[in-house]
Formats: sequence, C-alpha cells, structure tokens
Amino acid sequence: MLARFTGAAGAALLAACAAASAGTAASPVEVARIGATPQRASMPEVAGPFTPAPARVALGRQVFFDPRLSEPAGTSCASCHDPRQAFSGNHGSRLGVALGSRPGLVGIRNTPSALYVAYIPRLFFYQDDDALAPIPFGGLFADGRVDTVAELARHPLLDPREMHNASAAQVRRKLAAAPYADAFRREFGARVFDTDGAAFAALGSALESFFQSPEMAPFSSRYDDWVRGKETLTAQELRGLKLFKDPDKGNCASCHKFNETSSNPARSLFTDFGFDAAGLPRNRAIPANADPNYFDTGLCKVAAAKGWPDSGQYCGYFRTPSLRNVAVRERLMHNGIFDDLRDAVAFYATRSVTPERWYKGGQSFDDVPRRHRGNVNVATLPYNRVKGMRPALDDAEIDAIVAFLRTLTDAPWAPSAGQQAVRAAR
Repeated sequence: MLARFTGAAGAALLAACAAASAGTAASPVEVARIGATPQRASMPEVAGPFTPAPARVALGRQVFFDPRLSEPAGTSCASCHDPRQAFSGNHGSRLGVALGSRPGLVGIRNTPSALYVAYIPRLFFYQDDDALAPIPFGGLFADGRVDTVAELARHPLLDPREMHNASAAQVRRKLAAAPYADAFRREFGARVFDTDGAAFAALGSALESFFQSPEMAPFSSRYDDWVRGKETLTAQELRGLKLFKDPDKGNCASCHKFNETSSNPARSLFTDFGFDAAGLPRNRAIPANADPNYFDTGLCKVAAAKGWPDSGQYCGYFRTPSLRNVAVRERLMHNGIFDDLRDAVAFYATRSVTPERWYKGGQSFDDVPRRHRGNVNVATLPYNRVKGMRPALDDAEIDAIVAFLRTLTDAPWAPSAGQQAVRAAR
C-alpha cells in the first residue's frame, strides 16, 4: 500500500508514522494515533447491512430534495447530486465543477455520487504486512475531511460557493419553518431546533438514514446480477474484468477493490477508500484555477488540521472513489477534467508514456504545486513507465476495461450508460 506514497513523500511518511507510533499502547481496535487520527489494528469490517427507520429515511429524503435550504432558495442537495445522473452531476455547469445557488459562482471540485456514501468508513490509518508505514483511508469528501454525515451536510450548506447560508443558525431557522419540521420534532424531540448543534445533529441523522436506504445503495448492476448467477457478461466485458484485475495490465483492482466471489455486494464497492496522487491535468475551466498560484492540494490540508507530521507529503492526494455508476457521471476525477470515461481510463494507461497528450501546457502534474510534484504516484503500474515506452494497455484493452466498467451501472441508470456508450462509439 505504501507504493502510493512514493519518493520523498514515502520516506517522510515512514519516519513520521514511526515517530507517531512510538510508545503507544496497543488496543484491539486502535494501536496508535497519528495526530488526531486513529491507527487501526485491522481494516474495518464491511459496513451494513443497514436497517434505517422508515420515518427517518423519509425525513432525510425530504431534506435532500428541499430547495428552500439554500440562500437564495432554489438549490437542494439533489441539484448537484442529481438522481437522474446516479446522484452525481454539477447543477447544470459544464466546467467540471458545480454551480452554486448564486449565478456565476461555482465550486472547486467535481460533485461525487451520493450513492453508497453509507459505506465510507471514518478516516483512519492502517499498516498491512506489506507496508513500510501506516497510510490513511476513509473519511467523507475527496480529502476525507469529515467523518459524519452531520459534518458533511454543514459544508455545502454554509459554503458561499455552494448553498451560501450565512450561518448554522440560518439553516436551523429554515429547518424549523419547513413543512417537515413537525416530523423532526417527533423524531428528535420538541427542542430539536433550540440550538444549532441539536438541529445539525438531527439533520445529519435524517440524511444518514436516507443514505442507508436501498434507494441509495441498490446493488442492482449487471455486475451484481452476474455475481448472483442471474446475468452473463460479454466476451469483451469479461476481458475487461480480467485486465482490471491483472497487476501487470490495468492494475485497477489494487485501489478499486472488489470481491467477485462474495455473496455480499458491499464487498464490491470498487474502492479501498485509500488515497492516491494521480497527477491529473489542470482543469483550466475552473475559475479558481485562473490564478496560477492556486491549487487544490487535497489531503495535505486535512493532514495539517489533524496534526499529522510533515503534512506536505500528502499534497496532491485524493480519496479513491467507488467506480459504481461511473459510466453515467457527466464529469470524472476530483477536478472534473474528463467528460468521457474512455479518456479517464486512457489517462491512467498512458499518462507516463505520452504526457503531451494530457498536459497541454507541457508540464506534467500541472495541477500539483511544483514543490509537491514528487508526491505524485510514479511507482505503481501503469504509472511506472517513462515517455516513449509501450503503454501497459493498448486501445482494445482500454475499450474492454471501459466495457466492464459499464456493467457497474445500477438498473435505474442502465439506459443512460448505454446511451453514453453509443455516443462514445460514434
């Protein structure tokens, strides 16, 4: 696992984590703390099955779709996490990042799918037998910055680039005036709106219940039915599956983990919740990126806030997303640089051998500050090649992996995945 943290970053991580672990008493779950973050003795068990109370699911769904909670009114959680696009999307933006509630204002990251959020573990460190030091996993958002849905909800609600509420008190007042306010009082008590903390805790609990519902984790893809023995995959899709797993070809499964022999679909979330520095091309359509000194540095801000030693070693790292429903997302990667799934796969396969194809300004890893470009993963396959070498995947192999990825589309969005496949073939 430490192969993701390479060069100076890997060496610094090894030293920092060794120092943080020294003299710490072991326990069955937590063996150390690195800053404010626990180091676990083992990887967490797969989450679920969930049995949320129907009343809280319904309440969370109302909150999720309520456009009154933005300032000005008109933007809901579902505006960006669009149910028509597998709960992803960017509120009509074509820049790769979402429009906010006010005209002309946009965010700095591509909107991830809200599906399967309930399965993301809290931020933690873990060191397996093959790793030289513990490395981080989990946490919500692409940088793992929060652990609970209540904290997650606070960010877009209060971010001026997103839902633009001026304060937690303003959100609390809106909830208290909503048509479902009495349902909140029945579920969480008559004084639920007395304080900001109580209101946000209840809001988080309701949204968490909604995220735990079958609607938000359907496990109804062709891949799932194939595992259940109810579906067949084409020869190209099966070839793509093989390439996806092959450590000498795609090597995708080293981060996008799954278990095709398990009857529990939650073992096939197609992520290990770890972090990687992929060195994406800079998305110059993002307004913030017009400033050449601005960079979204990802995990290192969280590392600094949580007191991890040498936080700069984490700059450029973002959490590995689930690939479920990836074929129906309108934009891909944390900065929304790609709008075509094949381009995303081809980038991984050819980034190192034909960098000029991806980095239009001539500088590789141009979306990472120059002083942190040594953090970018150049050690693991297919990154571990140099310019001019044969790529790990040829065009037919890239097409096969894309075909397999389309099988991860849940049933409600399968027609959209098919339409995108037709458009890509033209």
